[in-house]
Amino acid sequence: MNKINGYTEDEARSFVQYIYAGRRAGSTLTSLFEGYARQSGRAKGSVRNYYYALLRSTGDEKVRALLRGTGLKAEPIHAFSDEETDRLLRAILTEKSKGISVRRAVLNLAGGDDRLMLRYQNKYRNVLAKQPERIEKLMEECGGAKRRVERAIDGLYDRLALSLRRENARLRAKVKKLCEENSRLKEQMKNLHS
Repeated sequence: MNKINGYTEDEARSFVQYIYAGRRAGSTLTSLFEGYARQSGRAKGSVRNYYYALLRSTGDEKVRALLRGTGLKAEPIHAFSDEETDRLLRAILTEKSKGISVRRAVLNLAGGDDRLMLRYQNKYRNVLAKQPERIEKLMEECGGAKRRVERAIDGLYDRLALSLRRENARLRAKVKKLCEENSRLKEQMKNLHS
């Protein structure tokens, strides 16, 4: 029995026709994946993954023949660079350190864009599952940066406190001198009136 990306030819053809008919009727891909999952007994995520794997298998003549005339297409994958991944993870970890949930953090970072939020959340979860040491390293970096900022704040506080202590000592000396001068003036005034 010939298979196309893990489905039998008949099942692949049936799947493509189901999606094609649903799209022409205006259904969303998400609802079609759910419907086909219920109908076939497969998991929704598995159905979605099959759809995208199929559409990206354009080098296979059977797949090209199967998709011919359907107009089905997949958006290009925009992979995260390592730099983008680290920047995203740092931003999420910074938000988490403030007590904000990952879900809320990615929603904030995505500016309310649900698709982007889902993309960020999936990236975070993927790295957390497959590269936990990367998360640990970034947490350490963020913690190190936090400690550096705390040390800088402590140093600033110490310098301000020292400056204030010096100013207070100077003002106390000035007040003492003025009080002594005031006492002398009172004594002189008293002597003038007597």
